[in-house]
Amino acid sequence: MEKLTNFINGKFVSPRSNQYLDVYEPATGQVYAQLADSNSDDINNAVESAQNAFENWSGLSVKERAVYLNKISDGLKARLDEFSEFESRDTGKPISLAKSVDIPRAISNFQFFADYGSSFQFESNLNNETAQNKIIRSPLGVVGCISPWNLPLYLFTWKIAPALIAGNTVVAKPSEITPLTACRLGEICQNVGLPNGVLNIVHGQGNISGDALVSHEKIKAISFTGGTTTGKVIAEKTASSFKKLSLEMGGKNPAIIFADCDYKKMLNTLVRSSFSNQGQICLCSSRILVEKSIYDKFKRDFVQRVSELKVGDPLNEGTQFGALTSQGHFDKVLDFIEIAKQEGGNVLTGGNSKKNNGRCETGWFVEPTIIEGLKNSCRTNQEEIFGPVVTLQYFESEKKAIQLANETEYGLSATIWTENKEKATRVSSQVDVGVIWVNCWLVRDLRTPFGGMKQSGLGREGGEDALRFFTEPKNICTIR
Repeated sequence: MEKLTNFINGKFVSPRSNQYLDVYEPATGQVYAQLADSNSDDINNAVESAQNAFENWSGLSVKERAVYLNKISDGLKARLDEFSEFESRDTGKPISLAKSVDIPRAISNFQFFADYGSSFQFESNLNNETAQNKIIRSPLGVVGCISPWNLPLYLFTWKIAPALIAGNTVVAKPSEITPLTACRLGEICQNVGLPNGVLNIVHGQGNISGDALVSHEKIKAISFTGGTTTGKVIAEKTASSFKKLSLEMGGKNPAIIFADCDYKKMLNTLVRSSFSNQGQICLCSSRILVEKSIYDKFKRDFVQRVSELKVGDPLNEGTQFGALTSQGHFDKVLDFIEIAKQEGGNVLTGGNSKKNNGRCETGWFVEPTIIEGLKNSCRTNQEEIFGPVVTLQYFESEKKAIQLANETEYGLSATIWTENKEKATRVSSQVDVGVIWVNCWLVRDLRTPFGGMKQSGLGREGGEDALRFFTEPKNICTIR
């Protein structure tokens, strides 16, 4: 059985403890690899390696650093099919999704920041009659990047790429549930000759290696994507050290559907926005709010479309809906479906674990599930399930739609469906989320700020915001 080890100082090394964790394939529920169970000794080793590499790496020009990012991007592109299979096997997502979204986006992350870095103002001037002010944005030093299990390489590279182009060196921790593509990324870094210590990848449990990373006194910033509960822990642990923090956390995203929408386009997109990656995307539509005049028609059509999704082996090209990523999450989602029933919800389709034949007969599959009849204040409508469970509610007025959308502690994203531009503008201005899509979903310009309000996040990622986060401004004032 393959052992997945840490990538430190340009080499793959065993954990200091020589302890390993089992890694499971969600589609089968079986162990397929073992993963380094790292501790503070491994984190110390990685931080030291990153510190030693920092002076030379930060001393390169942005264009010189961009050459390495483009080489990494090219290395991923050359292995797209292979990495897509790795990602599908590790997460349970359909391989078609990994090929069309996850790995291409990882490729784009490196390409984008390689290009964008050259246009970012690392130096600027503000002058007046009496003084010249030169503003320099310098890299922080060694930074920590922690990514989640749902979009492993996609979100891993979304953090690493801007940190590197800004001149930082990185100690990165992927999820211990889905570590395979992060491990293989180390191979690409070796192949393209990325200087040793610039990127270090340390595996292990969040409460051990993750805790050691966020608590390390020489880590200057933490960029984290994951659950709100973990984000709060990170904020508490780093408060006294005043580390820079970027926390991209949970969501309970509303889709607001008005009767004057492009109905066919809306329906096609809602199936995707609700159940892509088995609902395991922080941006998925989990609360669907429908104007009453089209509620019954929408319910009928939506249930039919969702019930026709092809659930099965993620490695089959025709599969549209795969397995949940872990046994624990599988159990959590089924528990929430039972809670919804206890709260008075009516399951319109799904609601059960899904049994498959062949190699996937013991996998962690849950049917795509639609529930109606629940109050907006119930647990099912307030807590992040992060799985293939959506709820339906209707509204009779624009004001009520906005009220329902905002009645949650989360504020990550929303979708608004209407052909009335003035209405779209009004509603968008009043819905308290960080990202709004009007008549679309998951359309991303990587220059734009990404992040949430309320319990969904702290700070923003993407474009200028990411490079500002990974740098520190210094003003040099000279009297004329």
